[in-house]
Amino acid sequence: MSASSTKLHNPGPSWGFRFLLWADRWWPAWAFRLTMAVGTWIALSQMPRQRRASRDYLAVVLNRPPRLLEIHRHFSAFMDFLMLNLRAGAGAEMRCTLEAENAHAFETLTKSNQPSLFGTFHFGSSDLLGYLLSECDQRVSILRLQVGNSEDTRLLGARFGDKVSFLWVNDPHQLLFALKGAIEAGRSVALKCDRVEHSARTAPFLFLGKRRLFPFTIYHLAAIFNLPVIFCLAIPGTEAGRIRVFSSALFTPDPQASRAANLSAAQVHFQEVLALLESLVRRHPYLWFNFLPLNPEVA
Repeated sequence: MSASSTKLHNPGPSWGFRFLLWADRWWPAWAFRLTMAVGTWIALSQMPRQRRASRDYLAVVLNRPPRLLEIHRHFSAFMDFLMLNLRAGAGAEMRCTLEAENAHAFETLTKSNQPSLFGTFHFGSSDLLGYLLSECDQRVSILRLQVGNSEDTRLLGARFGDKVSFLWVNDPHQLLFALKGAIEAGRSVALKCDRVEHSARTAPFLFLGKRRLFPFTIYHLAAIFNLPVIFCLAIPGTEAGRIRVFSSALFTPDPQASRAANLSAAQVHFQEVLALLESLVRRHPYLWFNFLPLNPEVA
């Protein structure tokens, strides 16, 4: 682990994730639920920046100022997802159900064993898409920010071995070389496309009623390496351990077209992806886990 990565950490103590897994296993269900509820209120009180971002986001998606209990519900939904993520990494069975729309394109792509670019967002159970890709016999490298207390990534790597690996974005100067190496080794790459601070390329798109900047790097990578792009989003199912997966249409760059033409077609594709995301966000507003200011507005 690099020195720079140890300066970054998830909120809470370094042993927090391990404690949650231990308590989830050994405590009575009612005691664990009570602890989680109290912990969520503590997090809400101790994280003013995330609380403010949650309030501002909910005001937009609900079209009114949110109540404190609604902000708590937003934090609580994230805690539920965190536990799902930790349980999955510790060995719990995850069953992914692909929704019918665009399912054929997704299944055809994943069965081809062609290296591809898989995009997603900080929404719902999307962090668990590595399980779906591993079931499809895809070897995938996931772009992540390396931090000093990320038990979920350690567990995921231990569970799936070489099928799922990580490319750390802490050093952007080395990232392109790492991506090139992964693709040349026949690996697909998965990356999230909603936080602009770690993206070298951005572009404006309509989302939640405003034109906002979004990372657009995935499509530049598609043009450079001539790779197809598909987006997936996931939400928890009604049964424990079940995940509903929504796929976008497939984008494939045209090797005979100019770079400008491919990027223009990519903008149309990504706007359709964001329309899918927005439809899910408006139906499930508490599953948007990007506890940062909404993407910057542009004129």
